[in-house]
Amino acid sequence: MAKSPNLRDPKFYINRELSQLEFNFRVLAQARDASLPLLERLRFLCISVSNVDEFFEIRVSALKQQLNFATVGGIGPDGLSVLETLHRVRTRALELVEAQYELWNKTMRPQLRKSGIRFLMRDEWNARQRRWLQTYFEEEISPVLSPLGLDPAHPFPRILNKSLNVIVGLKGKDAFGREGQFAVVRAPRSLPRVIRLPPELGDGSEDFVLLSAILAEFAEELFPGMQVKGSWQFRVTRDSELIVDEDDAENLAHALKDELRGRGFARAVRLEVSDQIPKTTLKYLMGNFAVDEDDVYRVHGPVNLNRVVAIYDMVDRPDLKFPKFAPRIQARIAKSASVFDAIREGDLLLHHPFDSFAPVLDLIKQASTDPGVLAIKQTLYRAGMESPIVGYLIDAARNGKDVTVVIELRARFDEEANLSLADRLQEAGVQVVYGIVGFKTHAKMLLIVRREPDRLRRYVHLSTGNYHAGTARAYTDLALLTCHPAVCEDVHKMFQQMSALGPEIELRHLLMAPFTLHKGLIERIERETRNAQAGKPAAIKAKINHLNEVGVIDKLYQASRAGVEIDLIVRGTCALRPGIPEVSERIRVRSVVGRFLEHSRVYWFLNHGAEPELYCASADWLERNLLRRIEACFPILDPELRARALDEEIENYLADNLQSWQLDAEGRYHRVEPGHDIMPHSAQMSLLSRHCS
Repeated sequence: MAKSPNLRDPKFYINRELSQLEFNFRVLAQARDASLPLLERLRFLCISVSNVDEFFEIRVSALKQQLNFATVGGIGPDGLSVLETLHRVRTRALELVEAQYELWNKTMRPQLRKSGIRFLMRDEWNARQRRWLQTYFEEEISPVLSPLGLDPAHPFPRILNKSLNVIVGLKGKDAFGREGQFAVVRAPRSLPRVIRLPPELGDGSEDFVLLSAILAEFAEELFPGMQVKGSWQFRVTRDSELIVDEDDAENLAHALKDELRGRGFARAVRLEVSDQIPKTTLKYLMGNFAVDEDDVYRVHGPVNLNRVVAIYDMVDRPDLKFPKFAPRIQARIAKSASVFDAIREGDLLLHHPFDSFAPVLDLIKQASTDPGVLAIKQTLYRAGMESPIVGYLIDAARNGKDVTVVIELRARFDEEANLSLADRLQEAGVQVVYGIVGFKTHAKMLLIVRREPDRLRRYVHLSTGNYHAGTARAYTDLALLTCHPAVCEDVHKMFQQMSALGPEIELRHLLMAPFTLHKGLIERIERETRNAQAGKPAAIKAKINHLNEVGVIDKLYQASRAGVEIDLIVRGTCALRPGIPEVSERIRVRSVVGRFLEHSRVYWFLNHGAEPELYCASADWLERNLLRRIEACFPILDPELRARALDEEIENYLADNLQSWQLDAEGRYHRVEPGHDIMPHSAQMSLLSRHCS
């Protein structure tokens, strides 16, 4: 009998950082897809660029931090050291950046031009356009600039994270007799990065010029009497992970505010420069930012390429965008006098963005004024600065309701917005809880307590996504509206756990991280494994954003070896290698990238076919989600809704052969295409046609 393989062998695992970079190649492939509207392709290009920004701010910065601590082993489940990971990231990131700029220069700009949208380079300006731009520079740009000549009395300025800057090479002496060599021009964030030219200056096209081009062209006007030898744009990316010692922080909100003040000026992890920059000038920049050659990325185009996405909203060209759609309002909700009435008739499953987010907003709004509502409890992770939900919660508190909101202050890049929301809520009398020290509150839950003629009834909203009306139109998410007594009791206990100090709680239906979710997943995978070993039908299907938790991957490998059929839809990072003989040959992994960001997490277990289980969650199968966060995983108990969730979020996506990518055992993704006799199928387009108008 063959010896069982060591399922923790590094060769069975894909590096997390490299897998995350691969996701952005799939996003970039959407920008290359000629079947998509042109401005949508531009948007995908800019998304891939923004994603790489965040990758350096968070993942690369974390790797660099590990190099500074000798106590950190630095070897991941894939067996790569931190240093080797950084080297491989560098190689792949260079390929990605080159592909992005090649697409911009050779495809996007020419095709936009053919469609009547021109980004004019400096050598393309005619005399009238140049005069207009010079006047614009003098009247709108120059007054807000603070160019800084660099000398012993004027050291290199602090450069804000991801800001646009120009370094200028100078020759000669200024009015004080100072010899010039370099100067830096920082572009304030108040200035638009894309400037539209008046239509009368063109030939009928919509013409745009980048701010970086204007700064470079008219740099001489900022240094009268001196010779400008050249000007080159640059941009620095900094470590953006906030580090707060929560055990020592007397007040988490105050500690975060202090950290936020310094985030924009933290350690540099990447320097982007014009590919025309001279070596001596580049060396000067590298010295000031304390980066080495491996941190430098030379680009043939604007260093802030993602900012060209501004034209998506600046031009009225519906022919170059996805058709608009109207999300549906489910019939039961539409005909009910209130959302409460609709929920009492039975559980409701909302599938955003195909189902409208309006019923969720209406539920909170109705609760804020309903005289029967006694209490509202809600988690807020990302709600947005202009969230109507915050206004409804404030109204509820002012109307005498007991309102408790758990706000996660450490929601990455939303920290400042959440601090502001917390202040607004507290000023209105809302009880604000900042979650649990050491554990981010990532669960998406709403609980409403309402006195009705026959009883005190609780209503619950549970979701895989955030309470953000904007992302509800751009992300795919599932949400459950229910007044099921046991489910509502579980949610009540979770809120009690978060706001009070107490022992671990027992839940009847929900799985809660960090206590029972990881254990519950392992138990269900092991149950399918035992069923397969006993000759019973066994299958696991899941749709998640990311997968890297070694314990779960180990159990999935064991299940595959036992005969369990496993289908995983993993949008982004995946550390599991599918299709390895005698290890994962029954595991299939695909990624779907389309118009909407795939965001829902759905776990399905065959359970011998007797009573299949389907759970929705706020949690990915990542170590941080399963073990270091407050997460809610909730079952769909209604058989019809469970079948609908399985059909729409699992089977529908497994059938996608237009926007789907298959992962192989080598860690490569291959575009899935319709077979000779198979009809083309897009999961997202199918849902749009089913539910939207």
